[in-house]
Amino acid sequence: MKLIKILVVMLSCMYALSAQAGFYIANGVLYEGNGHPFKMRGINHAHTWYVDRLNHALDGIAATGANTVRVVLSNGQRWNKNSPADVANVIRQAKARHLITVLEVHDTTGFGEEWQAASLDSAADYWLELKDQLIGQEDYVIINLGNEPMGNGVNANVWINDHIHAIQRLRNAGLTHTLMVDAPNWGQDWQQIMLNRAQSVFEADPLRNTIFSVHMYQVYGDYPAVNNYITAFLNKGLALVVGEFGASHQGADVAEDAIMERAETLNIGYIGWSWSGNNQDVADLDIVNHWDNNSYSEWGKILIDDINGIRATSTPATIFTCGVSCQ
Repeated sequence: MKLIKILVVMLSCMYALSAQAGFYIANGVLYEGNGHPFKMRGINHAHTWYVDRLNHALDGIAATGANTVRVVLSNGQRWNKNSPADVANVIRQAKARHLITVLEVHDTTGFGEEWQAASLDSAADYWLELKDQLIGQEDYVIINLGNEPMGNGVNANVWINDHIHAIQRLRNAGLTHTLMVDAPNWGQDWQQIMLNRAQSVFEADPLRNTIFSVHMYQVYGDYPAVNNYITAFLNKGLALVVGEFGASHQGADVAEDAIMERAETLNIGYIGWSWSGNNQDVADLDIVNHWDNNSYSEWGKILIDDINGIRATSTPATIFTCGVSCQ
């Protein structure tokens, strides 16, 4: 009888550990820790530049039916550093609104071309500083290592090796979260470096728990461009999300309808850029006008209310609806 009790306790502990493992990747699909596939339908929020707007923005984002918020953070190299307490609050407030949080370091944007940009190694330093705030949040948080961490004209091996080094540093420190890797070429991967070389980055993750993110702007101006990239990537058996996109960008059209249709048909995630606060050059990317949660822009109406938009296709993470043991 004593042996049976010990076995029961051991099995219970094993189940608890597996149930608490958090998001994971299997066969090119993102799953919640309880085994349910999770399809991101989200919105970006520029938190580090508008820290006083957090609760208001999250209220508006949650009201769209979005299941994910991607949050702009800074490690202090280019903008004001977001403290551990601030990041903990971001996670807490997102969870209160049943939003999965994708955290990203924005300072890495355009590294190798933008002289002020931070390296992925410095972004890894930041994630390690946040270790105490991140451990235990594996069911609720995905770590986007660095936003658009390579500009144009950067050697492919830099993108590969820098990501491998950052991933292994986080894993060696005990962070088991799903990691998100952004494409080079300011996220748009027009040289197809990520498309052709992502496998080596994925295999360097000892947990094989990495999802890849392409940002679709003017490079993706028609259906063939969108469809060809997404289908080619998925055919490699790797997980993909459209981590940023809009209806236009710097005066050029973007095939947002194709992005949303392909994402829905092929069961991948998308995260529209961004709630509000974009500068004058890209003001058409604001999803709401002047931070008014009840005033959707033309882009916002498409993202939220299109036939393949957030309201029609978003499903809440089951961690919020039935917990770690959903059936």
